Amino acid sequence: MMGVMEAEETTMTTSASPRPTEPGKDPANRTRTWTTRLFVVGILLAAVNLRPAITSLGALLEEVRDGLGMSGSVAGLLTSVPPFCFAVFGVMAPRLARRFGPPAVVCAGMAAITAGLLIRPYVGGTAGFLAGSALALMGIAVSNVLMPVIVKRWFPDRVGSMTGLYSMALAAGTSVAAAVTVPVTDALGGRWQTGLAVWAGLAAVAVLPWLPLVRDRGPEQAPAPEASARARAEGRPDDQPPALRITRSRTAWALAVFFGLQATAAYITMGWMAQIFRDAGVSAGTAGLLLAVTMVMGVPLAFVIPRVATRLPQQGPIVIALGVCGLAGYAGLWAAPAAGAWAWALLLGISNCAFPLALTMVGMRSRTGAGVVQLSAFAQSVGYLISIPGPLLVGVLYQHSGGWGLPIALMIGLMIPQMAVGILAGRDRTVEDEAAATA
Repeated sequence: MMGVMEAEETTMTTSASPRPTEPGKDPANRTRTWTTRLFVVGILLAAVNLRPAITSLGALLEEVRDGLGMSGSVAGLLTSVPPFCFAVFGVMAPRLARRFGPPAVVCAGMAAITAGLLIRPYVGGTAGFLAGSALALMGIAVSNVLMPVIVKRWFPDRVGSMTGLYSMALAAGTSVAAAVTVPVTDALGGRWQTGLAVWAGLAAVAVLPWLPLVRDRGPEQAPAPEASARARAEGRPDDQPPALRITRSRTAWALAVFFGLQATAAYITMGWMAQIFRDAGVSAGTAGLLLAVTMVMGVPLAFVIPRVATRLPQQGPIVIALGVCGLAGYAGLWAAPAAGAWAWALLLGISNCAFPLALTMVGMRSRTGAGVVQLSAFAQSVGYLISIPGPLLVGVLYQHSGGWGLPIALMIGLMIPQMAVGILAGRDRTVEDEAAATA
């Protein structure tokens, strides 16, 4: 991957002197090569750290509840804290990116994750634990929004490949944290505080590649003559893009709802699928393994799906394929949860890969870097707000009905509108054109 990028950059590099300079000895070329490498490493390390704060807590939730004396209701609300923080703090990302640059904000985000993960187990009390978690989730939220922006700006010809790489890294970080937190805690003495704090070390490593990039604002692009004339007529600088009324774009709304419904399905799966299997007679160990299989499916598919999506003019067929897998998986959970457990886990793992598809469409539905910033913030903030009630509603239905029939019916019902809005979001158009047409 990096070799292809470096080869293209070397081919595009020209020398100002009459005598050609060897590519390996051109200082400007070497600088671009190392900058590209730093961005690739930084993106991958950042992606790995975007979920361990959540999944490591899930693995030790019972120990945390006992240690802090949390009530059942407070512990239940913890499942909705991440999407709430993602929605609230994600709105800040565009303004911060305009002022400081996306790399500087992501660097600060990784530092916030490090600090939050380090202090939350040791500050004492439920309030302090929630405050530390909120600090880490704030760093995750702004980085969530700016990852598609950085890919679009620094890798405009590799949106699919780079989105696939960081989606794959995100899925890997999610799965590894869920799988190894308990064994690592046991190996380090059995204290849940240590088992949670250890993930701060991985986040601290992710800060390092971003430090040399904090002043990098991306490739300079001269404005077109007509854009300059329009800017002067509107009384703004040439390099400042016109205000984008993102709420006037139907595609932006469709993408936001699609993002929210796929996030709802993902949080319901992570929070309740193991319990569905256990209630069907599957052992606790096997149920945990089935959940891990569902999450691991995102590692290879998160790399493949974005690359396929960028080669298609419309992404509706992928949306339909993923939705059909989800419908089949939920139907299997309803009809024969234990008998076909492995098949249902695989199908739901495929369905949950709507997440990397949504991120890819964020980069494809805008023509400009500024548009990607606004679209990413809007789609993720609105989407995560939509996803908050889902896991809680599943728990309420399960408690009052005494079984999984109604909760699974809800999951199937939500998959239908997810497919519909996904088809609308996958149409070949941009939010800038739609906003301008409705102005």
